[in-house]
Amino acid sequence: MVLLDELQKAERRSVGVKQVEKAVAKANALKVFVASDADPRVTARMLAMCDEKQIEVVTVETMHELGKACGIHVKAAAAVILKN
Repeated sequence: MVLLDELQKAERRSVGVKQVEKAVAKANALKVFVASDADPRVTARMLAMCDEKQIEVVTVETMHELGKACGIHVKAAAAVILKN
């Protein structure tokens, strides 16, 4: 859970692969979090975008943990801390 502290305390964040992709494309992403149990077919494009833009990606154990850290009651494959 230590990895997720930064995400929990972030002033601005978005949840979901599509939202992360939008933030990365607009150069508005500071750090991306992805769940290790997320379907690679869902996250592959997003991870490639992060690699291309040299955005740090943190892998967390489960989608459940990631959703909980974002304050939502459903699983999340990805989340992003946004620039202010």
